[in-house]
Amino acid sequence: MGELRRARDAASRADIVEVRLDGVDRPDAAGAIEGRLRPVIVTCRPRWEGGAFDGSETERRRIISEAIAAGAEFVDVELRSEFVADIVRMRRGRGVIASTHIYGDAPKDVAERVRCLRSTGAEVVKFATEVSSLTETLPLYELGAGTDARAEGQDHVLIAMGPHGTHTRVLSARLKNRWTYCGDGVAPGQIPAARMLSEFHFKRIRADAGLYAVVGSPIAHSLSPAMHNAGFAQAGLNAAYVALDARDAKDFVTFARTMNIRGASITAPLKVSLMTEMDELEPLAKEVGAVNTLAVQGGRWIGANTDVAGFLAPLKGRMTLRGTRAAILGAGGAARAVAVALQREGADVRVCARRLDEATNVAALVGVRAGTFPPPAGSWDVLVNATSCGSRAGDSSVMAGARLDGEIVFDLVYAPGETPLLEQAQASGCWTIGGIDMLIAQAERQFEIWTGAAPPPGLFRAAIDSASGWQTGARA
Repeated sequence: MGELRRARDAASRADIVEVRLDGVDRPDAAGAIEGRLRPVIVTCRPRWEGGAFDGSETERRRIISEAIAAGAEFVDVELRSEFVADIVRMRRGRGVIASTHIYGDAPKDVAERVRCLRSTGAEVVKFATEVSSLTETLPLYELGAGTDARAEGQDHVLIAMGPHGTHTRVLSARLKNRWTYCGDGVAPGQIPAARMLSEFHFKRIRADAGLYAVVGSPIAHSLSPAMHNAGFAQAGLNAAYVALDARDAKDFVTFARTMNIRGASITAPLKVSLMTEMDELEPLAKEVGAVNTLAVQGGRWIGANTDVAGFLAPLKGRMTLRGTRAAILGAGGAARAVAVALQREGADVRVCARRLDEATNVAALVGVRAGTFPPPAGSWDVLVNATSCGSRAGDSSVMAGARLDGEIVFDLVYAPGETPLLEQAQASGCWTIGGIDMLIAQAERQFEIWTGAAPPPGLFRAAIDSASGWQTGARA
C-alpha cells in the first residue's frame, strides 16, 4: 500500500489517477486515497477480467464500497460483476465507471456491448478490447463518431488494447472519450504520460485534427511522432501524428482510407509492399523501388522517397563521393535508397546481403553490382549498414569478425546512438556517422511535402533530444 501511494502521488502529469487495489497485498481502500493530490479512480479488477484480484465477490464489493465511503471520485466496476447494479444505485450513477475488458479475439458486436454498458446508468462506460490489426479498431471510431455515441449525461472511454490499438489512446478526442489511460506497460499498448504529453502533444489534439502517422511493425518506440508533432504544434496546425503498427499493407490501407489519413511515414517492412497501393509514384520512388512517404492530395495517394536526400545530407561534406567505393549491407527498401543516392553521386556501389540472390535483385533494379557478405577488407571506402542489426538489445555488430579498414562507416540504425558496428568502427580508426542525422533530414523533407514549408532548423533535433528514452529502443 505504501508503494501504491507513492506511485499515485508520483503521477504528477496526470489529471486523474487510477488506483489499482487488485495488485497489492491487503488492499485498504481508504488508505489508498487518503492524502491524494488529485482525483482518483479506484479499481479492484478480478482475474476473470484480466486483473489480479482472486478473492470473493463479497470481498471485492466491500473494497469498492469502502472506496465510495472514503470519498473516491470514481470507482470502476465490471459489467459482469454481480454487484454492479447495486453500486450504480448507491451512487445514482455518479462517479461510477461500468467497464468491459475483452482479451483475445476482438468481438464483432461492439455497438451492442457498449449499449449494454450504457444500460447500467453509470456516469462513464469503458469498453476495452484487444485487437490484432488496425482494421479491428475501426468499429470503435465508427461508434465514437455516431450521433448517438454520447447519451445524455453519460460519457464513454473506448480503447483498443495491444500494439495495433495504441493510436486509440492518442486519438481520444476523435473517439469522443471522457479521458484516456496512460501508463508504463500497465496494460498492453499503453504509453507513458510523459510521452503522451511531450511527444504526441495529446492535449492539443482535436476531434477534427488531420491525421498523419508512421506505419510499420514494430513501431511503438518510433521517434517520428516526437518530430512531426513538434512541427505541427510550432506551425499551429490542427494535425495529429500517431504510430500505426500494421499487420500488413492491406491492413494499413483499409485503416488509412477509412480514417482519411493525410500523410504517412512508411518504414519496415512496408516500404516496398505499399508501392502498389499508390495512385501515383514520384520518379525517385520508382527509381529506388521503395516508398517511405505517403502524401494524400485531392484524395489521391502519392508515393515519394525522402530517404535518398536524408542519407546524403550528413555524408556530403565529409568526403567526395565520385569514384568512392561504397558497400551497402542489406537488400531492403533502405538499401535501395542508399544505392540510388550513392550511384547518383558517382560512387562505385556494391550491394551486399547475406542472401546473394536478394543482393543481386536489388543491385539489378538500381543498376549497380552485387557483392559478397561481408564485404572483404580493402574493398570499400564507405560502408553503410542498411539492416536492422544493432537496433535490438543483445545484437552484435553486423560486421563482427570482419576487418574494417575503410574511411567511413555509416550505420542507419539510430538507437542506440552508439551501435555495436559504430563501436567496432571507432576502435578500427574509421570515421563514423549514426542514423539520427539521416532520420532528421528525411523527416524534415516529409514535413515539407505535407505542409508546404520545412520545419524551423533545429526543431526536429530538439524534439528528439527531449524524447524520453530514445537511446534504448527507438527505430525509424
